[in-house]
Amino acid sequence: MANRDILAIGTSAGGVDALRHLAREFPADLPASVLVVIHLSNQFPSALDAILTQAGRLTATFASDGEALQKSHIYLAPPGRHLLLEGARLSLGSGARENHARPAIDPLFRSAALCCGPRSVGVVLTGTLGDGASGLMALQQSGGITVIQDPNDAVYPEMPITALTRVKPDHVASLAGMPALLKGLLDQPQGSRVPVPERIKYEVEVAKGGRGTMQQMDRIGRRSVLACPDCHGVMWEIDEGELIRYRCHVGHAYTAELMSVALDENLSRALGSALRALEERVALAERMRTQAIESGRDKLAKEWSDRVREFEHEQTIVLNSIRRVDEISAQLKRHCS
Repeated sequence: MANRDILAIGTSAGGVDALRHLAREFPADLPASVLVVIHLSNQFPSALDAILTQAGRLTATFASDGEALQKSHIYLAPPGRHLLLEGARLSLGSGARENHARPAIDPLFRSAALCCGPRSVGVVLTGTLGDGASGLMALQQSGGITVIQDPNDAVYPEMPITALTRVKPDHVASLAGMPALLKGLLDQPQGSRVPVPERIKYEVEVAKGGRGTMQQMDRIGRRSVLACPDCHGVMWEIDEGELIRYRCHVGHAYTAELMSVALDENLSRALGSALRALEERVALAERMRTQAIESGRDKLAKEWSDRVREFEHEQTIVLNSIRRVDEISAQLKRHCS
């Protein structure tokens, strides 16, 4: 039986240095293909491929759609596309963002689970919030080995903490100890094939760019009372034991914690629109009061003065609400795991 030969890595904040360390320690004859998702902005070009190539003995490149997989090579998810594995080839998905990110880590792990679970090792490194936990669970359910960086060792511990909370990993390791651990895991025979849950197959198709139906979503979750922060459609609640996620049939997906943050951001934007409307009402009322005073219509001027005070009071209420929502959102972002 062949050994495990797929190494899927997900990271976010602090991930460049962590990836540079791993690249420096990987041997030139690493008997696996390394697939990496790190949350990158699509607003600026990235030199991460050059950085990792220069750091070690393996060549690192941004993946191309349909590219054949090779061992002893590092493949990076390009900005704006989900990196997916389809047997011996790579696929770049144009599906909706997950956890506010594309590329997202969960789709990579799910695609590895679907095609190559028993051959795969999934790794969650330093990062914020909770991307990667659901995908790591899917990989474990499909026969893959799961590894999480020790949160005490991570520059940003939230992502490892989330994964530890949701998944009982096979291994927890410091960054310094991870190269030797991963080499040992890749030297082991691949596991036995296990059935892949239908939900994983569906979510991989969505990440590719497909859209589900309400009937399909009803089979993997239950309809919630929440609207999608991105498209405002119905959200389905998906229960994965310790992990609760939300997904709409367009494809947007959130952990419960990130859903809360996204809803707070939408509320803040809505309150901002209300504040602008009130500012315009105050300006108009003040203009009408001035005209009434200039024309000697004292009674009408008093009515407009009363409206100015009323609108200004409403302004204060909305402004305080915005500040409170922003404070709560900031606290959640710091606390989320």
